[in-house]
This record gives sequence, C-alpha cells and structure tokens, in this order.
Amino acid sequence: MIKNVWFILLFLVVFQSLQAGILRDHLGLGDDEEGKEARFSKEIRLIANVSYGNNAKERFDVYTPLHVNTSTLAPVIFMVHGGAWKIGDKKMQNVVENKVNYWVAKGYIVISTNYKLLPEAPVSEQLNDVAKALGFAQAQSASWGGDKTKFIVMGHSAGAHIIALIASSNSLYPTYSITPPIAAVFLDSAVMDTPALMSAKHMRLYDPAFGTNPVYWQSLSPYHQLTTKRMPLLAVCSTKREDSCPQAEKFLTKATTLGTKTLLLKENMSHREINKLLGEEVMYTKAVDDFLNQSLEAASH
Repeated sequence: MIKNVWFILLFLVVFQSLQAGILRDHLGLGDDEEGKEARFSKEIRLIANVSYGNNAKERFDVYTPLHVNTSTLAPVIFMVHGGAWKIGDKKMQNVVENKVNYWVAKGYIVISTNYKLLPEAPVSEQLNDVAKALGFAQAQSASWGGDKTKFIVMGHSAGAHIIALIASSNSLYPTYSITPPIAAVFLDSAVMDTPALMSAKHMRLYDPAFGTNPVYWQSLSPYHQLTTKRMPLLAVCSTKREDSCPQAEKFLTKATTLGTKTLLLKENMSHREINKLLGEEVMYTKAVDDFLNQSLEAASH
C-alpha cells in the first residue's frame, strides 16, 4: 500500500514536470528563463518592487537613467510579461534586459510589472491587476521623471493579450484613472479574437485561461472589445507560428476601419526571439523604435 502511494506521488511529480516542460517549450522559455539574472548598463537605475496593491504579485520595477534630466519628463514604456497567464515574472531576462538597455539609453523610463497568475487569479482579474498597475504607475511617474501623458503599453504573449484588452477598452480607463497611452505594442499574441480561437482546435494551455463559456471568451477578446478609434497600435507576429499573424492581422484590420493608425510586423523569429531580441536585433528594433518615435511626435502635436 505504501509503495503504491509513493509510486502515485512520484508519477504526479514527473507528470507535472513534463507538463511544465511542454508549456515552457511552447512558450519558448529556456530552462533558466525565470532564474537567469538580467544585466544592465551602469547608467541605469533600478527602483525594484514598487507596490500597487496588497498581494505579493502586485509589484512592478522601474528602470530610469542614472542621471535623470529634470528639465523634461521622459516617455515611459510599460511592459507586461507573458507565460500563458500562469507563469513568468517582471524581472526575467528576456522580458527586460535588451529593452531596458536600449530604450533607457534613449531617454525612456521602462516599467515592468507583475500581476497575479493562474490558478490564483482568472484572466479577468489579471486584466484588472495590470490596469490598476498602469493607473498607479502613471500617477507616480513624475516622481521618477516620467510623463504620464507619454506612456506606451507593451506586452509579450499573454501579456500582449492583456495589453490589447486595455488598449481596446473604454471602461478600464475611468475605473483605474488611466490616462490613455499614446501607443500600444503587442509582441506575438495569438489571442486577439478569443471566441474564434477557442471555438476552433486549439492548444490545451488556453483552456485554463478561458474555460468553456462563450460569454467569458467574448469579454476577454480584444477584437470584440474594440469599438472605437484608439491610440496607434503595433502588432509583431511570428511567421513560424500558424495562429499569431492571422489573429494580429484580423485585429488590426478592424482597428484600421475605426480610424486607428496600425502597423503589422511579420518577423521570421520564434515566439521567444520576438521578446528577447527586441532592443538587440537591429532592423527589428529600429522598426519598433520608429513607430514609437512617430507616436511620440503625433502625441506632442
């Protein structure tokens, strides 16, 4: 009897490890992805674990130039990590290292936020966490030299889905005192039309996030929440995936018909590379940087 219990426990441990490995492979996460420390220029100052709520996950990190220009307030990139709505962290190397080193050197502030994850919090609650973090970061941004009227929201994978919902929403802005961002950047999300994704054959990792209720799917569908002209939108998609580019294209097409400026970048990179290489790969980074510069210029007029 005891041997059987130990066997079952061992099987469960191995099974869970295998499942985690499959998930990490799909997401393009290396084995050391969460543990590997990001390296930053000595000219960058980190303000770690700023609290925007009582939960341990309700924290974000702020990266600023070591010597802040006090004469003008800086634009801010607000970054949301991915990880299938159940794993990931604000300080992961692929999330922050290249982006922070590149854009802080150009005078930006970069904020990388955590939020509660599955199974502790459903995706609907994660959305409210990130919106709450954004509103709080904007309210405090001047104390770090940031301009709350020049926020750019950015996310990768599940984080891109959450950012797309915020970019599309009308109700979240007054609820969390959010000043509309001047641009949004989605790094390889395959979830823009959630009902279409869930109604078709899909990977199991989406089931814990979205369940079986079509009403819930629609409430968490950027495509369906998008009803008015929004800030400029940039979607980056991997041509190595079947679902990412079609979903991004459908979403941006609807945004364009509503009068929104949009840009789609189809990159021959893996899901992981689209996140990791932003700030490092020259042509890809320049295309994103040009979009941000144009959005800043448009916002100043």
